[in-house]
Amino acid sequence: MHEAYAGDRNVTDVFESLKADSSATLVDVRTNAEWTFVGIPDLSMLGKEVILAEWQGFPSNGPHEGFASQLSDLLAQKGLDQNAAIYFLCRSGVRSKAAAIAMTALGYTNCYNVADGFEGGHDAEGHRGSVSGWKAQGLPWSQG
Repeated sequence: MHEAYAGDRNVTDVFESLKADSSATLVDVRTNAEWTFVGIPDLSMLGKEVILAEWQGFPSNGPHEGFASQLSDLLAQKGLDQNAAIYFLCRSGVRSKAAAIAMTALGYTNCYNVADGFEGGHDAEGHRGSVSGWKAQGLPWSQG
């Protein structure tokens, strides 16, 4: 375990964990624009919904004030305690790692960063979404 959060997980392992553990949840910390124009993971076949919680808005460079307390409230509303497995996802794994660290600091014990995120790294042409990440692995997702 990483000292600041529970660690990184690849997207395939995360999907399997979400399938196997009824209390595990996925938190997408990208922006509203990304959810609308790029898409979001679709967990409906698992009987789950992704929690959408912006880590930072555009064009801000820092986290939203109150991110952690607002997310804590959302998790409590879903009946999840501080021991539930929480997987944080962003575009490529940077913002989600910061969110996992922030929630771990609040006492959540199983906060994981989804390595490679929703779109993953760049391909040879400089585009995301085809090399690694949720979309590239063929996991379910929807768009607007």
